[in-house]
Amino acid sequence: MSRTRRPPSRGGSPARRGPRLRYDLLGLCVAAVAGFPVFWMVFTAFRPASQILRTPPDFWPGELTLDNFGRAMGTETFWANARSSALIGVGTVVVSLVIGTLAAFALARFRFAGRKAFVLVILGIQMIPLAALIIPVYLLLNEAGLTDTLSGVILTYLVFMLPFTIWMLRGFIAAVPVELEEAAMVDGCGRLGAFRRIVLPLLAPGLVATSVFAMVQAWNEYVLVYVLLSSPDKQTLSVWLVSFQTGFGTDYGGLMAGATLTALPVVVFFLVVQRRIAAGLASGAVRG
Repeated sequence: MSRTRRPPSRGGSPARRGPRLRYDLLGLCVAAVAGFPVFWMVFTAFRPASQILRTPPDFWPGELTLDNFGRAMGTETFWANARSSALIGVGTVVVSLVIGTLAAFALARFRFAGRKAFVLVILGIQMIPLAALIIPVYLLLNEAGLTDTLSGVILTYLVFMLPFTIWMLRGFIAAVPVELEEAAMVDGCGRLGAFRRIVLPLLAPGLVATSVFAMVQAWNEYVLVYVLLSSPDKQTLSVWLVSFQTGFGTDYGGLMAGATLTALPVVVFFLVVQRRIAAGLASGAVRG
C-alpha cells in the first residue's frame, strides 16, 4: 500500500512560529514608536485649536478641521518660501548629480596620480560638521557678494553634497561591468558615447537613490539658510516654521499644519521612486 503524503504546513512548525511571532511583534512596536511623532503631527494639524492642549489628550481623531492649513498657507511668505525651498533643493540635486556623476565615473574607471588622496579628501569632508564652518562660509560668501542669495546657498550645499554624491555613485558605476563599455567602444562608440548609452541607463537606480538623499538633506537644512538668507521672502520652509512661535505663545495647530505641508513634497517624491531606491541600494552594494 502506498502511503499518502500530507501537504507541507505553510505556517511552519510551532517551534519556528514562536520566535517569528516575537520578531514580528518587536518590529510592530518599533514601527509604532517611530511612527507616533508623524501620526501626532498630522493628527494635531487637523484638530481644532480648542482641542490641541486638552488634558488628558485624545489619541483618536474626533472633530477635524482644515483651518490650521488655511492659516498656514495664508501667511505672507509661505509661497515665496516654498519656491525658495524648491529652487534650492532641485538646484542642489541637479548640479550635484551632473558634476558628481562625471567625477565618480573618472574615479571608478581611471587610474591617475592622487586618486587615493582624492578619496581620502572626500571622506574627510564628510566628517566635517557643517555648523563648524558657518562663520568662514559666511565671510567668504560676503566677500563674493553671494549672501542673501539662493545661488550662494546652492553653492554652499554643493561643497558638502558633492563628496557624498561622488562616493555613492562611485559604487554604482563600479558595479557596471567595464566589458559593456569596451564592447560599445568596439562597435564605434567613443568614451563619452559609451558612458551615455551604456553606463548612464544602468546608473538610473543609483541616480534616484542619491538624489533622494541629497534632496532630503537640502530640503531640511536649517542653520545654513538661517545664517545666509536674511530676507523673509527668500528663506526656506524650515525657517518659515519658526514664525509660528512668537512672544505670545506657540500656534501648535498652524505649526503642525506647516510641518505637514513641509514634509509632504519629500514624502511624495520618496513614494514615487521607492522601488528604484531599493534597487539602487542593492546594486550599489555589489562592488565598492
